Amino acid sequence: MEKPEALNRRIVLTGATALLGGLGSLARAQTVDPFGLKGRFIQSGYCVGRSAPNAELWVDGIRQSTASADGWFYVGFDRDSPVACLIETRTATDTQTTTVTIAPQTYDTQRVDGLPPETVTPQAPEVLERIKRDAALKATAFANRDSGDSFKSGFIWPLKNFIVSGRFGNQRILNGVPKSPHYGFDMAAPIGTPIYAPQGGLVVLAEPDLFYEGGLTFIDHGQGVISMYLHQSRVLVSKGDRLIQGQLIGLVGDRGRATGPHLCWRLKWGDRHMDPSLMTQGLMVG
Repeated sequence: MEKPEALNRRIVLTGATALLGGLGSLARAQTVDPFGLKGRFIQSGYCVGRSAPNAELWVDGIRQSTASADGWFYVGFDRDSPVACLIETRTATDTQTTTVTIAPQTYDTQRVDGLPPETVTPQAPEVLERIKRDAALKATAFANRDSGDSFKSGFIWPLKNFIVSGRFGNQRILNGVPKSPHYGFDMAAPIGTPIYAPQGGLVVLAEPDLFYEGGLTFIDHGQGVISMYLHQSRVLVSKGDRLIQGQLIGLVGDRGRATGPHLCWRLKWGDRHMDPSLMTQGLMVG
């Protein structure tokens, strides 16, 4: 019989392999591509490209960010991204464009029971006020746009041993109540398990105890590519810290809206939600 730690390690590898096997090798853009795009061209995926330094990045007709000083830029594809995405860079003297095809994903329905009713449908005025304050903190952090481009080298896993307990994108039914899709990748591990920065970046939020998320950290990996770490028992970094890949940032917990100890790992770019686990699948560029 396998020891518990060996079993955890085997399940970790099985989960990662299942993701890779189901999605195949790294895809590329399907039209003329002036940017050398690489990534996962699927719903909840991403791509990284290179343009003129500091070029404006426009995606589907909306100005999203500015390329780094070396020209690197990131584009995230939302959970429900349409089949085509128009990517455009603009400088004072040149405009470059390409259109990429986005493959659809299928998402399951996940039922989570046993949550305290107040965390599913809060009613108390003081709780609603707390949720409002928490939302303002998160909105400010999401508006951050660090000038770095560490995203271009991909992610490592934030936990060394874990069991996959929830996939990104599943439709959630909490205590029998339909809710928004689950925008996290859940990694079950004992309370106190170390959490490591999957890539370098700037800490733009570090809060020890929010209502829904418990201990919560946001890292901006450049151009608003923000990864999130929910339900921590301890947050070990502070807002404004500059991190390197693999740096200890916190400990797994079960705080906030959680039924057990786990790390809910999330990734967002602007208003688009992506699956952070897809960022671990192979070196991208650079």
